[in-house]
Amino acid sequence: MEVKIGVQHANRELVLESEQSPDEVQQAVADALSGKSGLLQLTDDKGRRVIVPADRLAYVEIGEVSIRKVGFGAI
Repeated sequence: MEVKIGVQHANRELVLESEQSPDEVQQAVADALSGKSGLLQLTDDKGRRVIVPADRLAYVEIGEVSIRKVGFGAI
């Protein structure tokens, strides 16, 4: 699943592919914003962690992975 994170005062958004479910990501965002942890912590599909201070979050977009086609196709 693709997750896009907007960070205040940053020119680019963070984009990561995660194996977490949309509900797990939503719960992590809610916990961070409610002050339980103060940090949004997500893990991408390669095991790397992304940690963003909750007070710097501008937005979080949770979407499905689009299937990437490789090569040329005939129509």
